Amino acid sequence: KQWYQRRVAIKARGVLLDFLKDLQGTVSIKELSNLTSITEDDIISTLQMLNIVKYWKGQHIICVTPKQVEEHLKSENYRAPSLTVQQDCLKWGVKKLGIKSTRATKKQKSGD
Repeated sequence: KQWYQRRVAIKARGVLLDFLKDLQGTVSIKELSNLTSITEDDIISTLQMLNIVKYWKGQHIICVTPKQVEEHLKSENYRAPSLTVQQDCLKWGVKKLGIKSTRATKKQKSGD
């Protein structure tokens, strides 16, 4: 479990810092979660680890300046994603599962 949590923290840190680097304005934890598909709990723990979130009046508030984000990105603790994907090489398609349609199955049963 610790290995998984560490791995999530490393990936979340990179994604969140890259997102915050380009952010203009404000964003909530919930919005970050919706935009990045990272759970709110993982976002909060990652931002706490980076010391850029505060707990105020029952809510977690992101408190970070562009300079702080840049310092985190330049630090030795930050790791850029180790895997990159060339989007032009991706080929999307429908996977055939070998499931017969309901209509074809009904015809076979009725003898049509």
